[in-house]
Amino acid sequence: MGPKLDDNISSAADRTIVITGGNSGIGRAAAAMLAGMDAHVVLAVRDTAKGRAAAESMRGSVDVRRLDLADLSSVRAFADQFTDPIDILINNAGIMVPPLGRTADGFELQFGTNHLGPFALTNLLLPQIRDRVVTVSSIGHRSGAIDFKDLSWERKPYRPMAAYGQSKLANLLFTSELQRRLTEVSSPVIATAAHPGLAATNLFGRSGDRVRDVLSSAAIGLISQSEQQGCLPTLCAATANIPGNSYVGPGSFKQTRGEPKLVGRSAEAKDPEVARRLWTVSEELTGAGFPELSGEEL
Repeated sequence: MGPKLDDNISSAADRTIVITGGNSGIGRAAAAMLAGMDAHVVLAVRDTAKGRAAAESMRGSVDVRRLDLADLSSVRAFADQFTDPIDILINNAGIMVPPLGRTADGFELQFGTNHLGPFALTNLLLPQIRDRVVTVSSIGHRSGAIDFKDLSWERKPYRPMAAYGQSKLANLLFTSELQRRLTEVSSPVIATAAHPGLAATNLFGRSGDRVRDVLSSAAIGLISQSEQQGCLPTLCAATANIPGNSYVGPGSFKQTRGEPKLVGRSAEAKDPEVARRLWTVSEELTGAGFPELSGEEL
């Protein structure tokens, strides 16, 4: 088990931080804390009305911009319009176990929203990023497997939790391969990952089965930690003095609760060949790849 990190959340003052999905859940909690630490926070959200309502509840400098990770044209539009330097990008937005759906580009909704959208966004913004990229994964990655023959569940029967696990495993494989590429070009930027453990957020209760959603939300409420506690691993991954490819999560109760620490990941999440293959496939699917970083960015 890694060292305790909650005392190592560093200052975020005067830093520009873009956080996707910052209008609800652990993203909103993290954004509020960062804004309260005198960072300039940009909420990249699908629903700008909800984003503005969230921003108005926060103390500090907070902007709102539209971004739909389930639509690659929206991802490109956001990147094209965001020309300012970024200190930290937090890939926080995600969905969990919805009924089978498709993104605007035809990908399975969880894989497209949780992985392909953030993959494209990160690569498009990378020349502007000065410090780090944080991607929020899940303990659910341990149940995931990358099915290269059917990434978007077009042939096999759809299993929402398995699809979620695949997308969250993809987050960790993306982080490790991104860090490898950043190291290869001697970039000062690092890639880290985090997970909130079992946090009581609005991700639960979205299966479409009302009875199941009510029971699930009630059970989660009994054993989970708050959104404020659940966002601490994200804050550590974003600001603590940790090496690239670090993974931060709660350190107690099998990583479901507790203070943030450096935590382990599944064997599948540490496979460099799978990470490289996934990167190549993701480039082909999104049309976004690792940019050539000039000396100015380096």
